[in-house]
Amino acid sequence: MQRFLHGHASHPDWRVALALAAAQIEAERREQAPRGTPTLGWVYFTDHYAAHAAALLAELRQRWSGVEWIGSSGVGIAAGGIEYFDEPALSLLMCDLPRQAFRVFSGAAPLRGFVPSTAQVHADPASVDLADLIRDMSARTATGYLFGGLASARSNPVHVANEVLSGGLSGVAFGADVDVVSRVTQGCLPFGPTRKVTSVDANVITALDGEPALDCLLSDLKLDMSDPKEALPRLRETLVGLSDPNDALADGPAGGRRGSFGAETRVRHLIGLDVARRAIAIGDIAEPGMRLAFCSRNAAAARRDLMRICAEIREETEPEALPLATAQALKNAGPGESGPAQTGIAGAIYVSCAGRGGPHFGAPSAELAIVRHALGDVPLAGFFASGEIARHHVYGYTGVLTVFRSAP
Repeated sequence: MQRFLHGHASHPDWRVALALAAAQIEAERREQAPRGTPTLGWVYFTDHYAAHAAALLAELRQRWSGVEWIGSSGVGIAAGGIEYFDEPALSLLMCDLPRQAFRVFSGAAPLRGFVPSTAQVHADPASVDLADLIRDMSARTATGYLFGGLASARSNPVHVANEVLSGGLSGVAFGADVDVVSRVTQGCLPFGPTRKVTSVDANVITALDGEPALDCLLSDLKLDMSDPKEALPRLRETLVGLSDPNDALADGPAGGRRGSFGAETRVRHLIGLDVARRAIAIGDIAEPGMRLAFCSRNAAAARRDLMRICAEIREETEPEALPLATAQALKNAGPGESGPAQTGIAGAIYVSCAGRGGPHFGAPSAELAIVRHALGDVPLAGFFASGEIARHHVYGYTGVLTVFRSAP
């Protein structure tokens, strides 16, 4: 697999943006010649173009006949080290995978006769059977690992799998020969102890560690409900980190440190209090035995964790021996700079929460600047989602970074 091709642009007219991005891709093709013919492409576009998605896809297929396309709308999109929010823009990524190594799928084009190792998926957040669709797709892969996200838009989100879709789930399945490395980065920090869910009614948790759930929440927040003016703002900022009984909530296998969440933790909203039952309601279905920690968004923790997963990916994908000049350039890259193109990475997909991005990290494009600084100037595309998908879970306030290794 050769280095991916990528291009991106912003313009009020999607046709102009596509022409500008296509010119970047064709320039890269000339620079990297000879190279294989592109077979798979990703297209991410801000919701300004959502109404024109079918025409955009038709133009892509006309420009690059034979390329299969997947993608999604987003309230923001990722392109290299740039984040586009609140402006019309698109981001393209293309590669030359052998056709037998992948299969684009959707409800209208199900997988048949193809055994995937892993898969990238996009989905409509309004799908009523979304959790089942994700679990079923995960079970169909040899590794159980999915990566991707839920389409986002201010009005009607759409996703792409050789056609423009609303509802359901779509994506691309990869065979065992496609070598990917993927990590989840958390964006919230627990402020209380890890507790066990001991009594629950669907999404209403009545007891934690055998004690009334609301009392545990107030204790962890050090709040007294006798002063609602003080309590309500703190409660509105409080989120819930939820983990299955056998998963790591903190100090997890993904390298979580004490006081941080592991990769399996799903952050959910606290949506209500039941004072009569001393219970809390959360934005998910809980089960007895699950573990829970109250948490809040934390930009410093998000930055640290993103740097951590980037370091892990870089360590796993770097050749055992880098040329001396390349290694020195990576070492000397400053905070605002990227290192050289990472020779072990052909391309990358980054799906982050719509509530993250530069504004959360303190400056425009600051989140992607961290990724670019750590991995080098690798071809990257992605979007800011309504929910991030990794394994068989839907996450919130996280980022899912996936890289494709270069062929040896």
